[in-house]
Amino acid sequence: MAGWFWYAVVAAVLYGAHQIFTRLASDHIGDGLGGFVVEATAATTILLYLAVLWLSSRWNQKWSAEGFYYSALTGVCVGFGTIAFFLLFQKGGPLSSVPVILAVGAALMAIAGIVFFREAASWQRLLGIALALGGLFLLRS
Repeated sequence: MAGWFWYAVVAAVLYGAHQIFTRLASDHIGDGLGGFVVEATAATTILLYLAVLWLSSRWNQKWSAEGFYYSALTGVCVGFGTIAFFLLFQKGGPLSSVPVILAVGAALMAIAGIVFFREAASWQRLLGIALALGGLFLLRS
């Protein structure tokens, strides 16, 4: 089994729970304020993680301007994505639409992997991309 597999399982569970909690919160808090609470809490959690690394002498955090730039762009995407999910739920979007939405995100990542990172364009990946995009089309009804 690949060394990263259990990290993938934990990430999947946490991101699934993330959307469930966003759906629960969306009826009780505004999209901007809810998004801010989500992101501020996430930043605090990461800050605590960094403190644990520092205090336990396991600090191994590298830094570069390019890494900072791409991390900042990631933060912008996560922030606006969180607001979009709050608005989706506040406008009556079902929680069951989230897997399709995330599958389209996965399709975009697969396309980027093929085009920009020269990953193999197997028929299975291309079929997965097509199915994810088809799922978004089916979601319209």
